[in-house]
Amino acid sequence: MTHASPPAESGSPRRFPVVVVGAGPAGLTIGNILRAASVDCLVLETETREFIEQRARAGVIEEWAVRGLEKRGLARNLLDRAELHTACEFRFDGERYRLHYGEMTGSHHFVYPQPLLVTDLVREYADVRGGEIRFGVRDVAVHHIDTDRPSVSYICPETGEQRVVHCDFVAGCDGARGVTRASLPPERVRVARHDYGIGWLALLAEAPPSADCVLFGCHENGFAGQMPRSPEVTRYYLQCPPGDDPENWPHERVWAELQQRLGVAGVPPLTEGRLIEKRVLDMHDYVVEPMVHGRLHLAGDAAHLVAPIAAKGMNLALHDAFLLGDALVAHLTTGDDSGLAGYAEACLRRVWDYQEFSQWLSEVYHGTAAGDPFRAGTTLARLRRLFTSPAAAAAFAERYLGTAERY
Repeated sequence: MTHASPPAESGSPRRFPVVVVGAGPAGLTIGNILRAASVDCLVLETETREFIEQRARAGVIEEWAVRGLEKRGLARNLLDRAELHTACEFRFDGERYRLHYGEMTGSHHFVYPQPLLVTDLVREYADVRGGEIRFGVRDVAVHHIDTDRPSVSYICPETGEQRVVHCDFVAGCDGARGVTRASLPPERVRVARHDYGIGWLALLAEAPPSADCVLFGCHENGFAGQMPRSPEVTRYYLQCPPGDDPENWPHERVWAELQQRLGVAGVPPLTEGRLIEKRVLDMHDYVVEPMVHGRLHLAGDAAHLVAPIAAKGMNLALHDAFLLGDALVAHLTTGDDSGLAGYAEACLRRVWDYQEFSQWLSEVYHGTAAGDPFRAGTTLARLRRLFTSPAAAAAFAERYLGTAERY
């Protein structure tokens, strides 16, 4: 509970200016920003280092986010190894339509799988910048966040002992099911949620991408997508009923549907390969308000989730991390509170913008499979407009790439 006192422990509790709960992209970026300013912090993570460095997640990073990482000395490997994408391709009505958003805007996407970014961030934080991090901790709890003396308790995995850490601020970066979001008083929290009523079968295939860009298949059987991850591994998505069992999708059925939904005239069949991951994602979004309660500041999926429809999740996490990391540094080193005071408002502007784009894009992806002839017709009209109206194409490109703010 928020107001519960931390359990007693032997010895003197340790103190850090900031405790970061969660070692994903948001938490590790905040930790690195703090360490670059010589601010001590402690990162707590319930999983092992090996697990978070291998956990398959997003891979599309917007250019402004990469520039923000580069500005903070966190993009060296990314810039050397990431693929650059300047176009995407829609496939519908048996034809292919390529949208060259790089030519229209001068901007592009970086494709760099999240496990690689997390590996880079952990190494930089723990091995280079000397930040303290505890992996495999259990029973994490935050206390007194509505006072100026918050603390975080956890059980040390090596000794089984209770540890208590006092701090000035807690950064809650532990995701949708983490303890920091659950620590907010329920009567003071509003969770705005939207369910799309569809599922996506998320697949990783040991197969090279069958095209040099992201593919979006808008088919009467349902949406299909190809998202290149590396020369050897490709992410695919298939629209399916929410709550579907991955076991309902054996190898043969998966590839038959992918071939049909992404197949178009004059294009070779997809290159097939062994499926190394199959899981069903129920498409939903949520936004938690407020993102700040006392000395607890939420970031990333702890504060908001945007379905992978528009590939925005990791970008929003990094946006939060840049703002919160910089704001904490300003407060702790110079006493400047303006960044902390405006943190939630600045985050939520982008969050709601990306949520709205995700809803719009969902109709483009899924409208043709809705079983409603009117909805299918308007969806196809929307798709055709992207490739007949320069204004519509430019508007899509701007939203697909994200706004060009500097971080």
